[in-house]
Amino acid sequence: MKAGARIYVPVSIAESRISRRFDPIPCGTLYPNADEIAYLQRLVMYKDSAIIVLNKPPKLPVKGNLPVHNSLDALAAAALSYDYEEGPQLVHRLDRESSGILLMGRTKESASYLQQLFININVAKTSCLAWNDACEATFMRYWALVVGYPREKEGVICAPLTKVLLDDGKTERVMLAHPSGLEASQEAMTEYRVLGPMINGCSWIELRPLTSRKHQLRVHCAEALGTPIVGDYKYGWFVHRKWKQTPQVTIEPTSGEPYKLRRPDGLDVQKGSVLSKVPLLHLHCRELVLPNIAKFLGVLGQRSAGYYPKLSEKPDVLRFVASMPSHMKISWNLMSSYLV
Repeated sequence: MKAGARIYVPVSIAESRISRRFDPIPCGTLYPNADEIAYLQRLVMYKDSAIIVLNKPPKLPVKGNLPVHNSLDALAAAALSYDYEEGPQLVHRLDRESSGILLMGRTKESASYLQQLFININVAKTSCLAWNDACEATFMRYWALVVGYPREKEGVICAPLTKVLLDDGKTERVMLAHPSGLEASQEAMTEYRVLGPMINGCSWIELRPLTSRKHQLRVHCAEALGTPIVGDYKYGWFVHRKWKQTPQVTIEPTSGEPYKLRRPDGLDVQKGSVLSKVPLLHLHCRELVLPNIAKFLGVLGQRSAGYYPKLSEKPDVLRFVASMPSHMKISWNLMSSYLV
C-alpha cells in the first residue's frame, strides 16, 4: 500500500440487510457508486427541465455538515445531475427523521425562483399574472400521527418560534416564543385538521404550514396543540418516557365500545410503527402543489405576460402525492381497520 491509494471494501450481506430495514441510503460517501446512484434515482417521482421531485425516506439527511457525509445535497451532483453539468439545488428541507416530498431545482434560475416562493410569496410574484395565480395555489400538506387528540378538530396555529442554545452552544432547540416579545422570534403559522378519531391514545392529523420555520410542525404539535408527534423524542420526550409502560384504551364516542389494536396475521409491527418499542418519527410530507416552473422560466422577469407557443399547452400548476414510508403504512393499517 502507498499513500493516497484507494481501497474498495465490499459491504457484507448482513449490513445490506440492515440498511434495507428502514430504507436509508446504503452507505455514506461523497462519491456514490453505481448502486447508490441507482438507489437515489429510484426516489425520484418527477423530473423535467427545471425541477426534480423525490420521495425522501426517513433517516436520509438532506443538508449535510460534519460529521454527516451522506446527505442528499452532497450526493445529488453525482447521482441526480443526469445530463446537466451541475447537480440540483435544494429548494426546501425536511428533517432527517421525517419523510416525503422533497423539491430540488435543476438550474440556479429555477431554484432561485422557487426558494423565493417558499420564503415569501410576495417576493416571488412578477408581472406575469398566470405565474402569480400559480404562486397563490402553492401549498404543502403533511400527515402526522400524534399522541393524544387536539381540543378542536381543525384550526390555525399562530405561535411564533424562537431558538435557544443548550449544552454550551452545542445543541439548538426550537420553542414557542414568550408572549412578552422580549426575545428574538419568527412568525410561524400552521393550519391543521384531524383526520379521524383517537385510537389507542393516538390520532392522525393533517398539517399545512403557512410559514417555513425549522421544526415548526414538530413544535406546534408538541407545545401549541399538546399532542407530540409519535417518534419525536426531541420535542415529545415527556410522553415517550412512559411509552412502553402505559396501556392506552380509548372508547369509541358513538357506540361506547372500546377500540383495541390487533396484530393482523403476517404483519411485522417491529418496523418503527406505533406498536414498536422505539417508533420512528411519524411525520410525512404527503402532498405538494406548486407552479410549473419549466413553463414559466421563459417569461419570468419580462414585462409581457404572454407565453412562448411551445409552453402554452403545459399546465400552470403541478401536483404531487407521495406514499407513506413502511412504518407509517403499518401504523395506518393497524389504526384504521381493527375496531372491536
